[in-house]
Amino acid sequence: MEKIKVDSEIRLDQFLKWANVTGSGGQGKMMVQTGMVKVNGKIESKRGRLLKPNDTVEVEGAGSFLVVM
Repeated sequence: MEKIKVDSEIRLDQFLKWANVTGSGGQGKMMVQTGMVKVNGKIESKRGRLLKPNDTVEVEGAGSFLVVM
């Protein structure tokens, strides 16, 4: 699991771009809408979900990430 450092709470679609999983927020939105993203083990359908420290994000085909501050 890769640790991704953020400065504050961050939206899921922004996090995917920040973690270099996607090249744009639009690609992140599409990944979330198609069920490719899990947060804390559950499929997340809201791209605007706020992530907090110690949340885990799993992306199909890209790996797992831990949100840290």
